[in-house]
Amino acid sequence: MLWILLVPVFLLAALLIALITLWLVGERGHLMLPSTRAAFGRGRGRSRSTGGGPSGASSGRDGKRGGLGTALHGYVYGRWPYQYIRVAIRWLLPSMKPEQKRWWADRYHGKVLTNELARRVITLDHDIKRTDLERIIPYPMARDIVLKGPPNVVLLDCPCRAMRENPCKPTDVCMIVGKGDFVLEHQPHRSRRISQGEALEVLQAEHERGHVHTAYFKDAMDNRFYAICNCCSCCCGGLEAMRRGVPMVASSGYVAQVDEEACAACGDCETACPFDAVTLDDTAVVSWEKCMGCGVCEGQCDNDAMHLVLDEGKGLPMDVQAIGVQ
Repeated sequence: MLWILLVPVFLLAALLIALITLWLVGERGHLMLPSTRAAFGRGRGRSRSTGGGPSGASSGRDGKRGGLGTALHGYVYGRWPYQYIRVAIRWLLPSMKPEQKRWWADRYHGKVLTNELARRVITLDHDIKRTDLERIIPYPMARDIVLKGPPNVVLLDCPCRAMRENPCKPTDVCMIVGKGDFVLEHQPHRSRRISQGEALEVLQAEHERGHVHTAYFKDAMDNRFYAICNCCSCCCGGLEAMRRGVPMVASSGYVAQVDEEACAACGDCETACPFDAVTLDDTAVVSWEKCMGCGVCEGQCDNDAMHLVLDEGKGLPMDVQAIGVQ
């Protein structure tokens, strides 16, 4: 009968061994990498230094942004982003109820950026610490911007493209904006630090490919902006979530306007629009409700017939140059 009494002990030992193994895998054979120590230190409210968390930047308001549970969530998201996104898109999203979709969007969302607005993030020349941006980021949480100018940028293989069978190329188009130590230490074969010039080249190349610049915010990433993703409609998990009814992407604050005299009704803008906001009649016609002001149509029009115009009904743009001087 003794073996029956020992079963719980063996099970507990096996669980402990499995957890230790998982931890060592996560830390790439180390007991704890420096960026992990900084992240969990801040999660317990002991560290307020920049570059601590998985996002590679400082906490938005103070060192206590959700405690250890949020730090663990951020660790899982930052250490295993490819598995996290795959599970979210393929398993969680299809089964979400409407209230769950709203809950998800409130905590994990993006703000569309025009090409010029994205470039202003990369070329920021002053520090920003703003936590009152509800008119720019229309969600109840995860809407802080904390940056030191000029920001460091780490380029990461896109988790959304990585889970597709035939992804758009290149795949290294996600920009972690901030110090990025966590990503570099935990994803050394899928990430690299790039210069400001290289970052601008990536933005321009993605714009010319017809992809959308999106600034992403997440509760587990210090409730703040942490990345610029360059999104294609065929691979991007955020755009797929939008099509499935998860309102996790907000308009840039602009809307596309057609110059009817210049428009040749060629259909390039209709084909390129990632939000299905353009249709053709005698000229291109833009749906105000669907247009997110990304500027893809403007960049793809050879006749210079598409232009972005500010529209207060679409919210305020995320212009970091203006935000920093308010």
